[in-house]
Amino acid sequence: MTDDSRLAAAHHWATRVLGQPVPPPEPVSGDASFRRYLRVHAPAGTCILMDAPPDKEDCHPFVAIARHWHGAGIPVPRVLDWDREQGFMLLEDFGNETFARAVGTAVPDANQAEAARRFYEPALDILLRIQQQTSPPDYPLPPFDAGRVRDEISLFTDWLMTRKLKLTPDARTQRQLRDVFRKLEQVFLGQPQVTVHRDYHSRNLMLRDPLPGVLDFQDAVTGPVTYDLVSLLRDCYIRWPEDWVTARADEVYDLLSRKHRPASRETFHRDLDWTGIQRHLKAAGIFARLALRDHKPRYLNDIPRTLSYIVSVGERHPELAPLVRWVRDHVLPAIEETLAA
Repeated sequence: MTDDSRLAAAHHWATRVLGQPVPPPEPVSGDASFRRYLRVHAPAGTCILMDAPPDKEDCHPFVAIARHWHGAGIPVPRVLDWDREQGFMLLEDFGNETFARAVGTAVPDANQAEAARRFYEPALDILLRIQQQTSPPDYPLPPFDAGRVRDEISLFTDWLMTRKLKLTPDARTQRQLRDVFRKLEQVFLGQPQVTVHRDYHSRNLMLRDPLPGVLDFQDAVTGPVTYDLVSLLRDCYIRWPEDWVTARADEVYDLLSRKHRPASRETFHRDLDWTGIQRHLKAAGIFARLALRDHKPRYLNDIPRTLSYIVSVGERHPELAPLVRWVRDHVLPAIEETLAA
C-alpha cells in the first residue's frame, strides 16, 4: 500500500471510529521508525492518529505498556482505539512542545540549564516511577541481556564505522575495542535491573501541565538502573553543562538511597558513565543506519554530539582509553569531514 493510499485508509478509519466526518488528518511528525503521526481535528477536540504499517511495526507492546502505565498514573497518551490488522491507532493528543523544542538549543548555557530544572525535575520523578513498574500482564518486558548489549554496540561498528565511514581498525585496535566492549557489557549487566523506557530523552518528553507527557515507550525492557537517567541527562540532542548533569544525577542517587541500598555514589557515577557510552555507541550507529537505510540524512548531524560524550566521559576512565582514542582520532574526524563535504 502506498503512502497516499494508507493516508486515505487512515482517514476513512478515523472517520468511522469517531462516528462523524473529520477533515483529512495533518502530519505531525515521523520518528526513527516506520511509524508516522497525524493530528485529527474532531468536533470534540484533537487526537493523534498513529499509522504503523503492520508488516513493519508490531504495536502490541505499545498498547500493552500504554494501558499498564496509564493505569499506574504515568503520563502516557491514552489509547482511544486500535485496529491491529490495519496498523492504525487513535491516541490522546499531548501537543507539539517537546522538551527539546522548549530548550531551543543543542548547547544550553548555565542560565538555560537552571531554568530547565522546572520541567526536568518532574521528568526525573516520572523516571523513578517507571523504574518501579512491573511488566504488563499481557506483555512480559524483554530483558536487556548480554546479547542485546552486543547487538547494539554492533550498530556502531557495522553501520557507522564500516558502512558509512569505511573505517577498519588494525588488528591490535580491534582486540582492544573488543576488550572495552566486554567491560561495558559487564558494567551494564552488573547493575540493579529495573523497568527501562529505553528512549527517555528530550524529543520524547512533552511539556504539559501538571506533568510532562511521555512518548515512544514501546521498546521498554528490564535493564540497568542508570540507563534512562543517562539517556535524559546526556541527551543525544541537547548537551547540558556537565556540572548540571552531575547535580541531577546526585539528586536521583539520593532518592534511590531512600528506597533501597544502591551502590556507592562513586560506583553509581561510574555505572552512569559506562552505560551512557554503550548508549551513545548504539545511538551513533542508529543515526548512520537511519541515513543509509531509511533515507533520513538529517540524523547524521546528531552523530558528532553523540560521539563527543564518548570522548569527554571516557577520558575519566583509563580502561576505556582504546575506545576514546579510536573515536577521537578516527571516527569523529571522519564524520565531521563527511558533514562538511
